[in-house]
Amino acid sequence: MRNAFIDELVALAAINPNIVLMVGDLGFSVVEPFQDLFPDRFINAGIAEQNMMGMAAGLASEGCHVFVYSIANFPTFRCAEQIRNDVDYHKLPVTIVSVGGGLAYGNLGYSHHAVQDYALMRVMPNILIAAPGDPFEVRGCLRYLAANPQPSYLRLGKAGERIFHNKIPELEPGIWTNIFKADQSNGEIFLTTGNGLQISAPMLDGIKEPGCDLYTLPLWGMSVKSLQANQIPDCNELYTVEDHLLDGGFSSWILESLIQYPNLISRVRPRALTDNVCSVVASQKELHRLGGLGILR
Repeated sequence: MRNAFIDELVALAAINPNIVLMVGDLGFSVVEPFQDLFPDRFINAGIAEQNMMGMAAGLASEGCHVFVYSIANFPTFRCAEQIRNDVDYHKLPVTIVSVGGGLAYGNLGYSHHAVQDYALMRVMPNILIAAPGDPFEVRGCLRYLAANPQPSYLRLGKAGERIFHNKIPELEPGIWTNIFKADQSNGEIFLTTGNGLQISAPMLDGIKEPGCDLYTLPLWGMSVKSLQANQIPDCNELYTVEDHLLDGGFSSWILESLIQYPNLISRVRPRALTDNVCSVVASQKELHRLGGLGILR
């Protein structure tokens, strides 16, 4: 996903001279194509995320669309006040890029576990969450954000993610994107965001006759909750899948969107991480198993 991000950002920056990339003294071996082509639009702010977010807001207030790139929790929790007061409040076109969402950096421990970031970012009223599930969705999210500059949070995986789309999808906030439909439905639907697609699809692949429909929702946030109830097809069970704690995450967001529809709420089966992962250092795969994502049905 990181390579898809930088390739697409370079292509967009060649068209839009207002795109700026800012990093917190990391990302090297990934960000160089942008740095080499647009050195006057590349800023290494150092290990000073709060200052970096303030700088990004300042540049955005002068017409730039700033992409702020860092690992996991560093561009979110470390500078939450600057995001809230400088970026979100003023509705500035700053895209916060978090690399290694979920447990991608599991071997580095809790400081690098991004399992509460949805909870933080989705309570910002003007921030659009962009959580692509594969490299093509990364490009689709970037194309939407470039065409619609606004406060946004782009949550990326780390590397080696499988591609599920056969072309770059055209994405809209709050609108589900179908990955596949079962020939003979058993009344089960999977709705994923971010790495939930990478977690769900291989498991369904392994079932001889899954009978499930699979959807992804890469663009979501506070402003599009009202769109969710009307999109739920006739089904017996709706599994929501995310690599985030259940509290405050994507599943909670879906349940909140259905608060006036008890008949729909009763169908939702959240699949999210338990807090077991918070005290463990392990590989991403092992942490998913410990956190309850090993079996989804």
